[in-house]
Amino acid sequence: MTNPTPTDATTPSGEEDDASPACVMVFNASDPSGAGGLSADITAIASVGAHALPVVTGAYARDTAQVMDHFAFDDEAVAEQARTILEDTPAQVIKVGFVGSPEAVSAIAGIAADYSEVPLIAYMPNLSWWDDSQIDLYLDAFRELMLPQTTVLVGNHSTLWRWLLPDWPGDRSPGARDIAKAASEMGVPYTFVTGIPCPDQFLDNVLATPQSVLASERFERFEAVFSGAGDTLSAALAALVASGSDLAAAAGEALSYLDRCLDAGFRPGMGNVIPDRLFWAQPDTDPGELTDEEAQALQVLDMPAHDTKH
Repeated sequence: MTNPTPTDATTPSGEEDDASPACVMVFNASDPSGAGGLSADITAIASVGAHALPVVTGAYARDTAQVMDHFAFDDEAVAEQARTILEDTPAQVIKVGFVGSPEAVSAIAGIAADYSEVPLIAYMPNLSWWDDSQIDLYLDAFRELMLPQTTVLVGNHSTLWRWLLPDWPGDRSPGARDIAKAASEMGVPYTFVTGIPCPDQFLDNVLATPQSVLASERFERFEAVFSGAGDTLSAALAALVASGSDLAAAAGEALSYLDRCLDAGFRPGMGNVIPDRLFWAQPDTDPGELTDEEAQALQVLDMPAHDTKH
């Protein structure tokens, strides 16, 4: 970044505050259900110890089951939000989710080009709820403008397969390295492919380049249907990379974090389950099992016992 970190009034000029969390700029839509979008980004980033610089690109009309509509912000409004805060606060990583329009994609790609030294993590969600013509225009713009700026592309196996390898031949499905190769042809050095079907109800998650697999974690498939898992994973990955973890280690830790979020997931409405991105803040003892002294102490404090953050 070209702009230095602003110094606090109590900090001598020129000294950096090593205790300050890393900053992640996130471009995403507002999600009133709290399942995905900026809600997922901000909570996951904070949960793993970084600070979010959220840029609103639009808003969903949705519940916990499905997306009904999306309202995109003007691309100038998106760019002005980002450029204003970047002139004041450096970002260690940029994370891009669903930004709503080809124009917004173009504006964000221009910002990423101006800050080319900052790693960019892009997440491509399932857009099947959207109009087909809008999907095509958006994916074309993302492929041509955003992928050349992208350091790590994150997405579900089926989503990336349909997008990057629509004419895939043969009976077997493409592997993570096949998808990584297609992404690399657009300028992406690393691809994080999630939800690869495996035998016995397992799903594989692979960080790959065209030449090799850098990290791989296999998890048992959950019976529940979740909303917001992809945003949660990509935001956690961005925060961990921003905080100094190498990419392979960050991928493994982000997957472990997501697994625990899903394991603690909850259903706030009548639709899908939402990852509990603050699982670590929940009391891990049933109040009915507390001793009399512990129960009395909690009543006096009027607050639950907490673990540390993830």
